[in-house]
Amino acid sequence: MGEDGVEKKRKQGGFRTMPFILACDICDRFATTGFNANMITYLTRQIHMPMVQASNTITNFSGTSSLTPIIGGIMADSFAGRFWGITVGSILYLFGMITLTVSAVVPSLHPPPCAAHQQCRQASNGQLFILYISLLFTAIGSGGIRSCVVPFGADQFEFNGTQTTAKKGWNFFNLYFFANGLTSLLALTLMVYIQDNVGWGLGFGIPAVVMGLSVVVFVVGYPLYINVLPGRSPLTRLCQVVVAAFKKRNAVPPDDASLLYQDKDLDADLSLTGRLLHTDELKFFDRAAIVTEGDMLAPGKPNLWRLSTVHRVEELKSLMRLLPIWAMGIILTTSSSHNGTFAIQQARIMDRRLTKHFQFPAASISIFTVTVMLLGLIIYDRLFVPLVRRFTKHPSGINYFMRMGIGLTINMLGNVSAALVERKRKDAMNLHGDTISVFWLVPQFAIHGLSEAFYSVGHMEFCYDQAPESMRSSATALFWLSISLGNYLGTALVTIVHNSTKKRVDWLQDDLNKAKLDSYYWLVVILQIFNLGIYVLCAKYYTMKPLEATGDVDAPKITDTQGVKEEVELGATKKNNSV
Repeated sequence: MGEDGVEKKRKQGGFRTMPFILACDICDRFATTGFNANMITYLTRQIHMPMVQASNTITNFSGTSSLTPIIGGIMADSFAGRFWGITVGSILYLFGMITLTVSAVVPSLHPPPCAAHQQCRQASNGQLFILYISLLFTAIGSGGIRSCVVPFGADQFEFNGTQTTAKKGWNFFNLYFFANGLTSLLALTLMVYIQDNVGWGLGFGIPAVVMGLSVVVFVVGYPLYINVLPGRSPLTRLCQVVVAAFKKRNAVPPDDASLLYQDKDLDADLSLTGRLLHTDELKFFDRAAIVTEGDMLAPGKPNLWRLSTVHRVEELKSLMRLLPIWAMGIILTTSSSHNGTFAIQQARIMDRRLTKHFQFPAASISIFTVTVMLLGLIIYDRLFVPLVRRFTKHPSGINYFMRMGIGLTINMLGNVSAALVERKRKDAMNLHGDTISVFWLVPQFAIHGLSEAFYSVGHMEFCYDQAPESMRSSATALFWLSISLGNYLGTALVTIVHNSTKKRVDWLQDDLNKAKLDSYYWLVVILQIFNLGIYVLCAKYYTMKPLEATGDVDAPKITDTQGVKEEVELGATKKNNSV
């Protein structure tokens, strides 16, 4: 690299890029939170949907918004690049927001207000089509933004697993969630107030304008960014390993792993910070790296559908190893999905009076989740980590396995609180005809916020860190996929419970005073206990991604990608981590 290249490199990346990168994601979160937090009100009061249908619409939309990042991540890793993934995603998101705003403003695109003493008219098929199309475009746009913002931001620090860069990367993940938390707090107060007291047109229009500005800001910062060029399709490489291993299913892997096929030049673009080393797990796939007759198209040019390098085999193994840990986030999302639906409906029928002329907005109860999450991140970073680091010697205080485990445990306590408060609310109303204060809901929302400070940051860091280097957009999208599947599972759980109980006492009927919402919460707690037990076992026996440090061929290093380096021999690749 010449002097001009070195000088250009110095001017790129680092925290100077954060205002441009985070601006785009902040606007995505502002827009999403701005209408998601109060969407249950919009669907039930403006679109006139029944509660269960409205709840399922929200969880399905949230699920789709978190599913599309998988597609966006694969496209970014394969050919588009992360910059264009964010840019195109933001434009699509903006189109969806504009459509939603228009549907809220134009009278013919939504049902008329309910007339006194008459049944409310539900939305027509055409009106629902416009609503769903707008939500679909925002969900597709999220696929580009959410899959690329985190790895693109981490790229600016050239995060490679050393203690220095691991600390910078860890700070970025906290900064990412802290910025999103502040944005959510603003949306949950300002936007909810505008929607409730001014109108839905302005309530949706402001986030749309902000989103438009964010696209401009992000593109303006282009000269400052470190842009990692996309490699070949990661899905193709994974399929090649599977096909090659299947073709050689009868072959016997050698006892000496060094005899398996390796090609540094072939893997150079996939392993800038070091190749993945061989591990003794999932040995079936090692067959893909056994050299047999007919594997070479020409000298030095393997037929990749018959022969894969050890690095490519280990890419597949790394993804398969992280899936059990990743999947634990599905139940966590399911257990929290009711906070934006049923809990808001609870708040609406509780005592919300602050003064004679002002009521606390029901949807704004979520500010306690965000506030506690923000405080939790500050306390975690400034007090908890320095204190614990003295004992653990770990740059981040505790590893992300422990951080996620703590988050799962805390989240479960939030649903215990939800069940107890709902029982108290029902007893007060049904036995005494009294309504309790809406602030009885604060503990469950606050506990969920503390859980996010631990689990969500640790989960995203885990997905980014343990993924193969060339697949980080795709693997970071796994974080959003767990949220997607969790929301879909929430829809399925609500539907199953509703259909199973409606013949007797419907647990989830529209009249919450007759429903048994507390029983639903206890059911969720049982699922969480089961989920936590499985997580402990998976974390205990998890094998860290073994990475050969660049520049040392004779004595490869395994880099603990949370910041601790250990020199080991080639065969000593397994490292267990316990919660």
